[in-house]
Amino acid sequence: MTDGDCPGDPERTDEQTHDAATESTPIVSLDTFYDAIEAEGRPVMTAQQVARRLDCSQAEAMDALEALAGDGLVTRVDVEADPVVWYPSEWEDVASRERVILFSERREIVVDQPTQYTRAQLSQFAHLVDATGERSDSARQRNRGRGYLYKIRQEDVWQAPFETLDGLLTSIRSVLPRRSPHLEAWVESQWKRAHQFTLYTHEDGYTVLEAATDNLMGNVARQKLDDDHIQAPLSDTECWVFDEAVAEIKRVLYDAGYPVQDNRNLETGDPLDIDLTIDLRDYQRDWVDRFEEQRSGVFVSPPGSGKTVAGIGVLAAVGGETLILVPSRELAAQWKQELLAHTTLTEDQIGEYHGGEKEIRPVTISTYQTAGMDRHRALFDSRKWGLILYDEVHHVPSRIYRRSADLQAKHRLGLSATPVREDDREKDIFTLIGPPIGTDWDKLFDAGFVQEPEVEIRYVPWTDDMSLNEWRSADGRERHMLAAMNPAKLDAAERLLTQHPESKALVFVDYLDQGRFFEEELDVPFISGEMPHYRREQLFQSFRDGDIRTLVISRVGDEGIDLPDAELAIVASGLGGSRRQGAQRAGRTMRPTGSALVYVLATRGTSEEDFAQRQMRHLAEKGIRVNEYDEGSIENGERIGDDERTDSDGDSGDGDGEDEDGEDEGSDETEAHTTDAADGRDN
Repeated sequence: MTDGDCPGDPERTDEQTHDAATESTPIVSLDTFYDAIEAEGRPVMTAQQVARRLDCSQAEAMDALEALAGDGLVTRVDVEADPVVWYPSEWEDVASRERVILFSERREIVVDQPTQYTRAQLSQFAHLVDATGERSDSARQRNRGRGYLYKIRQEDVWQAPFETLDGLLTSIRSVLPRRSPHLEAWVESQWKRAHQFTLYTHEDGYTVLEAATDNLMGNVARQKLDDDHIQAPLSDTECWVFDEAVAEIKRVLYDAGYPVQDNRNLETGDPLDIDLTIDLRDYQRDWVDRFEEQRSGVFVSPPGSGKTVAGIGVLAAVGGETLILVPSRELAAQWKQELLAHTTLTEDQIGEYHGGEKEIRPVTISTYQTAGMDRHRALFDSRKWGLILYDEVHHVPSRIYRRSADLQAKHRLGLSATPVREDDREKDIFTLIGPPIGTDWDKLFDAGFVQEPEVEIRYVPWTDDMSLNEWRSADGRERHMLAAMNPAKLDAAERLLTQHPESKALVFVDYLDQGRFFEEELDVPFISGEMPHYRREQLFQSFRDGDIRTLVISRVGDEGIDLPDAELAIVASGLGGSRRQGAQRAGRTMRPTGSALVYVLATRGTSEEDFAQRQMRHLAEKGIRVNEYDEGSIENGERIGDDERTDSDGDSGDGDGEDEDGEDEGSDETEAHTTDAADGRDN
């Protein structure tokens, strides 16, 4: 017996020592359980499945899972289909650590508790499909079982804002727990697919479509295109195409799975003598440089990041006469002010073409609606435009705006914080105008160029039995309208305004009756499409100057109107589940300085709950935290703590069938409680 031995202890054999070491290493640890889940591709597993994946007996797997359950690391559930299934307890308890699971065959990424960085990166190359987890009866319970499901689609790769394949792959690798050769091979194939067809200008001046191989030309282009597109074959890989068919050629080949690279010599138009009188930020200069290389594209970045100034930078870089298309007259006037403030252009070089104004100048600003009318075709033909600039570019795919996209021989620039549409036709924006150019929202937030908004969805209960009973007896659109106009929202709005007395506030409504009700009860102006343009501008200017602290505003405030000092946005009702409208309204507060508070009011127990979550979905995709609260709990002094907040992205549906752009080809108001259109008639 040695000094270290204890009397009475039996001497251990080598075999016993080995057995003890084996016993100290569990057959199933939490990490190996996670590995099994990833390999199986299931959120829950039976002991038999675990045993198969980890090469042990079912009894051993069951004992190990029971031990993990005893430590609180996994949870056991008895279900009908399988006697017992298991899943990590931290999925139920909302783990503090991020976890990313890739299903490479389906190109799906499930993220639990993602950081803002991860969500910002995912927004660059993937599409948010859904927020997983069961719906519950209160915001207090919604923090259980929440994750995010992303999918990488063909168009996500084609439109990813990266100049090189390596840049795209680096972004993907920064999110995934490990490299996936299978996924990367597919991404590379899609990247190459987006570079198989090219349009270029022949030395004799006509347009040529070139394919990477004769097989692509014969089996894709010549099968999909017809005599209206192709004028004559030139070789096994080239054909002469009609200039007027370029836009349609792009759409047809895009639908066939082959985005077209446009390398034609574009018209510079009549020369325009213009210089900037403002210094561009580094990222704005980068956007302009990238546009000069591509000669077409869409600036996509958060509200308040300076897309208008960057657009003016492109105007100066092209140096040709320019047509600017905007959704409303207010924006036309705003653009003119920006051009005069930031360039050497003079009043007589800038014209407005809409309504009663019909001035065509070296730089002309028109509304989409005017530009789409046959009798105003001279707007396009009277001058040699070098640049067509589309502000709020998500309007371009709409049927009354499509004509403006036929100008394929010009430099084309689109601007939008939210080029998303509920009709899933975002692809038209990028085929008709150009590919996206932009900067990660996360980078702009971190650098302090844009204020990241604090977003809350507040669920408002019915407090009026009459209103509740009226809602219960209604159906369809009337039922939705009554939920949107819940009178209890006024009390919630008043409380928020009282809590933030120093903040300049915008209260958004979609129904004119509701706007008038808020106007009367809050004793503040209500701006709608019914109001004359001059009066709208007077009130907007008073708001900018600080003479008015609060405005109730209809959809006329959704489209880019510059209200730079807005610090508080209250969304009392919205356009169904429109993600774009939700992001635009939140964007009224996203400026470089000051606070940025956004409150979305939704009636508890109605379709508005889903609508509110869908409206904020675009912001959530960009990594912005969206919290949910029950208004009743707040009113009773029981505000939910930080540990019970949740991120919200809503369901996978996209709205309730209302027109995404909020366009009304008739008047602003068709009946007393109608929604308010953005600009009314503009002939």
